[in-house]
Amino acid sequence: MLPEFFLKSIEAQYGAETAARIVGGMRSARRVSLRANRLKTDPEAVAALLTEHGIGFERLPWSEDAFLLTEARKDALRALPAYEKGEIYLQSLSSMLPPLALMPQAGKDILDMAAAPGGKTAQMAAMTGNRANITACEINKIRAERLQYNLRRQGASRVNVMVRDAAKLEDFFRFDQILLDAPCSGSGTLLETEPRGLSAFSEKLARNSAAVQLRLLRKALTLLKPGGAMVYSTCSVLGIENEDVLRAGMKGFKAEIEPLSLPGIDRVPTLPASLPGALCVCPTAEYEGFFMARIRKMG
Repeated sequence: MLPEFFLKSIEAQYGAETAARIVGGMRSARRVSLRANRLKTDPEAVAALLTEHGIGFERLPWSEDAFLLTEARKDALRALPAYEKGEIYLQSLSSMLPPLALMPQAGKDILDMAAAPGGKTAQMAAMTGNRANITACEINKIRAERLQYNLRRQGASRVNVMVRDAAKLEDFFRFDQILLDAPCSGSGTLLETEPRGLSAFSEKLARNSAAVQLRLLRKALTLLKPGGAMVYSTCSVLGIENEDVLRAGMKGFKAEIEPLSLPGIDRVPTLPASLPGALCVCPTAEYEGFFMARIRKMG
């Protein structure tokens, strides 16, 4: 049973009909997806590999690198040599979207503020062909070690990992692009079939997460160069962690939300967002609930 606070919150935020759609998306197991790692292979080689091993898949219109499996489970992929070599990376479809929205560029200084376990960091390294200067922050030492391991395995060679609270980075740092995939309650990832996730979720967690998110967002906007862009994202569908944080965090900064212009993004199931330009992914069997907004700091 989904937590009562969550059910009341989504009904108040979205209305009964949309809330029922969210709950419906949390009633079945989520399908497995992966990303082809262009630092070591290419999407067509991955497609051929999956076909060779009898692993059915679908391609996604918004990314050539994304594969949605039809039936296979994670164990079948982990058994492939390509997995151990870092040629493929198990990653939810929703979590692939923020790097695509940021559009990381070669030669730029990029900050990933909450980087572990490293899927999005490595994705940005692959998108830039290891030609961007990426700084990846992770406050937890054990998680930072896992981050380092994943980056090495995927061949992301131009990433500087800092075991730091990104909210406490010195203000003399400046970055062209910033990804803030903020720590959150995980409300968008809840599944009725997974009791562990349900027991970890609480109103207190959501509200505490919002306070952390606000600190990180204001720091991001401080460190972002004028004219630079950042993406704020969470795996939550709750406004207190999404739109409310953006409204509060952007006050006092010359910044604006830019509409997302990803080809094929109209094929992603979405929920109404109360801030123009922001996008909230509806949880389904294919997608986790996810929120993101691309922000431009004015010069």
